Amino acid sequence: MSDLCLAPNAALLAALSKFLPRDALVRDGDQAEIMTSAEHLPRVVDSAVRHGYALAGIVLEWENVRWHCRYVFYCLSRSGFVHVLLRGEAGDQLPSISPITFAADWPEREIEDLFEIPFEGHPLLGDFVLHNEDWPEGVAPMRPAYGPAKPKPPRAERVWRPQRFVDAPGAFSMSVGPVYSGIAESAQFRLESEGEQILHATPRLFYKYRGLEKIAEGRDVANALLLAERLNGTSAVAHSLAFAQAAEAIAHLAPPPRALILRLVFAELERLRSHICTIEDLVEATGLQVPTAMLAALVEDLLRLSGRIAGHRYLFGLVRLGGVATDIGEAEVSDIVNTTRQAAQRLERIVNQLAYDNGFLDRVEQVGVLQVQSALHHSVVGPAGRASGLGRDLRSIQPYGAYRERKLPVALAQEGDAYARLRVLAEEASGSQRLIEEALGALPAGPVRMAWQPQAGAALGWSEAPLGAAFHWLRLASTGQVLRWHAMPPSFANWPVLALAVEGAAFQDFPIILASFGLSVAESDR
Repeated sequence: MSDLCLAPNAALLAALSKFLPRDALVRDGDQAEIMTSAEHLPRVVDSAVRHGYALAGIVLEWENVRWHCRYVFYCLSRSGFVHVLLRGEAGDQLPSISPITFAADWPEREIEDLFEIPFEGHPLLGDFVLHNEDWPEGVAPMRPAYGPAKPKPPRAERVWRPQRFVDAPGAFSMSVGPVYSGIAESAQFRLESEGEQILHATPRLFYKYRGLEKIAEGRDVANALLLAERLNGTSAVAHSLAFAQAAEAIAHLAPPPRALILRLVFAELERLRSHICTIEDLVEATGLQVPTAMLAALVEDLLRLSGRIAGHRYLFGLVRLGGVATDIGEAEVSDIVNTTRQAAQRLERIVNQLAYDNGFLDRVEQVGVLQVQSALHHSVVGPAGRASGLGRDLRSIQPYGAYRERKLPVALAQEGDAYARLRVLAEEASGSQRLIEEALGALPAGPVRMAWQPQAGAALGWSEAPLGAAFHWLRLASTGQVLRWHAMPPSFANWPVLALAVEGAAFQDFPIILASFGLSVAESDR
């Protein structure tokens, strides 16, 4: 380990070398791998957190009766990842690291449900992804023995009863969902209170668990790419981009420069539209119909632009292995610049008008506050984290593609309330428009796609989705078939903190707080 000083992750690896065996370092560089044991895992995780790393997610891979668990950490100040690996077999358990970093809470519960691997010390295992009223205990759908053609187990003969956290005279709980009118996704929120203020909130998702990662196993990687972009229809470019970059890393393939620029343009167009849509939902939750309609018109303009230039309003099928599916000409460039510029200008006028609407400000200021310490402990990503002072943006701290050539300012706020989240969204939307215009002004000539050849291996891909950091782990066979794919989307990382932002708020403010985070249920129900 004498060459640690040359590695991007040098400081952390040097700290780990003080208590890990000399052969623990499996692979060095900006994607360092460390082998450890269950005994040393908590200390390794604590060292990573103390050295400025955040948990991206946990990947469980099963081989016959054995498994290996991969904890993926990314550096918050410079380019670099550290993968912490453990091996075990059926019947083994792992120590829970959620007391060290709460970002591990939901990933541990997910693995316990889907693989039947318990985490010692975790207080809330079971009834998570696989709801007890639908799935009997002992079913592990992500293990190799449970194939996609195997029928779902019979419905469990039990009635689910929610766990109570507030135990006081006069305390009551109110359920919101999982069935709504309109187009709202299926999710239930249990709000507990002694009076008019919410004392505890519990989100319950996964009513529509799709098993996409299981379905992808054995499929051609290009076919699995279509599943990745459908994690969340409003973030199709971001997820397909992260997936494609993982496949390209395995094949050691670099897309042509023009394709990289076009990927950036399409990703920022998606971010611009998504952020305006979130602001629209937030404004609608406050009851202001006129600005809501104005924002909806902006979203529709951008959807129509996407349809004109890419053939799909939500940019499906655009990212391909080795590049993009379609090129654009001068007319499309002019269309993109003019339409996005007008949308950004109109958005700025609406947001400025809202800043002088006292009725609106009363509904969003000091409402749904997420303190910076809570955001740190939960490793909050995306605009929600940046509104609480966390400058985490993968385009800047872990740049990829054409973002490597650009230094991007990170929109920040400190208050952590609904209004801070709105301001960050608006600032980022304007930044996306400027980035689109700048990138198109430097669009090089050349092809937009390179041929991708299958190769065995595994790699991590990532992107900064509109909702935050998105990570995709991919392992391929030499024939190009998917052996394991695991998505770590931003909504899955951020749903737990909604409960913190809601606590102490009035019941009537819950829809406003929920809208201000802009989280996706489908992205987690994968």
